[in-house]
Amino acid sequence: MKRVYIVTAITSLLLLAASILAFRSRGAGTDLDSLVVGFIYENDESTTYTYNFARSELVLEEQYPDLKILSMSNVQDENTEEPLRELVREGCNLIFTNGHSDVFLEAAKEFPGIQFCQVSYYHTELPEELPENYHNFMGESYQGRYLTGIIAGMKLRELIDNGELAPEEALVGFVASFPYPEVISGYTAFLLGVRSVAPEAVMKVRYTYAWSNYNKEKAYAAELIKDGCVLLSQHTDTIGPAVACTEASGSRPVFHVGENRSMFDVVPAGELVACRTRWETYVCGAVEAMLEGRRIEKTVPGNVYGTQDMSGGIAEGWIELMGLNTNLCAEGTREKVEEATAGLKKGKLQVFKGDYTGVNPMDPTDTIDLRNGYRENQYSSYPSFHYVLDDVITIGE
Repeated sequence: MKRVYIVTAITSLLLLAASILAFRSRGAGTDLDSLVVGFIYENDESTTYTYNFARSELVLEEQYPDLKILSMSNVQDENTEEPLRELVREGCNLIFTNGHSDVFLEAAKEFPGIQFCQVSYYHTELPEELPENYHNFMGESYQGRYLTGIIAGMKLRELIDNGELAPEEALVGFVASFPYPEVISGYTAFLLGVRSVAPEAVMKVRYTYAWSNYNKEKAYAAELIKDGCVLLSQHTDTIGPAVACTEASGSRPVFHVGENRSMFDVVPAGELVACRTRWETYVCGAVEAMLEGRRIEKTVPGNVYGTQDMSGGIAEGWIELMGLNTNLCAEGTREKVEEATAGLKKGKLQVFKGDYTGVNPMDPTDTIDLRNGYRENQYSSYPSFHYVLDDVITIGE
């Protein structure tokens, strides 16, 4: 594996040559010796999001030892163009990114012989007709959130039933990045999982307005704990909230549910479980598609929207739980999770359903009643649930 960190100047002639070299007609397939795969990471592996995404690169190396792989780390969205062009110059004909720049779409138009695969993101205004070589993908993470919520709820249920926690003390904290549908969908699914076994539970959310800010994440987690939260989870990129749980003082541990990686090493006395998207399902499938001369969306297992946008959940192998702490979890937790997992795989369990109403935080006239249910990822790989549930979720300042 070669990691590229220095971006050189590229002339139009070199770019054109790279595009021609990279072109492979559909149906013919690409020889392993001719395939060059590139990765652009918005941060590095010190953040949980990129750490988890980069695992797909390691799996790819194991599956194809002779495959040439190039990668660039710490590429901020506004600085994506030059690193992307560097990978084109280096001969990449399949490029992945976990970043959120529209440059990828523009590059797909400029270099039709290269496949560009980008994680779906908020505020993308896609044209009706996309270049055939531009692809969106995302895991249906709400499913993992719901399952970890069940695990957390079982712990709260145990504490309440044993008299260690009063019902009114079942307060869950959540450190969130932005009030985007991706984030709201995740923490709502988490709470609904908790309340499926501990209906006394309510949640308080704090937004950091940053994907990765260790100090702010840790500080907000500490404030949530001070406010009485006995269990925390997060949709942010550092271990800050987990560290806050470890440093909390009290009569019982502050329990934590991780994201993108197990945080048992950070919260050994309180980590219940973590969930992650298995990006390697898509990445390895896309490489297989290139080698076989097939469309990515016809090779990777998952749900396809239109022709070039896809997602997957538990059933398709895109979402998994990790680090289940059986020594800490309540009795019967594994069985409860297995039951819910089976329901998700068969499509019989609807996560966003119940006696709840909610409001769009960006538009108070946009409301929802969940008694009839809401189907997530119905129209695209990017989550669409964007309502804050009344009475059970409050947004902290």
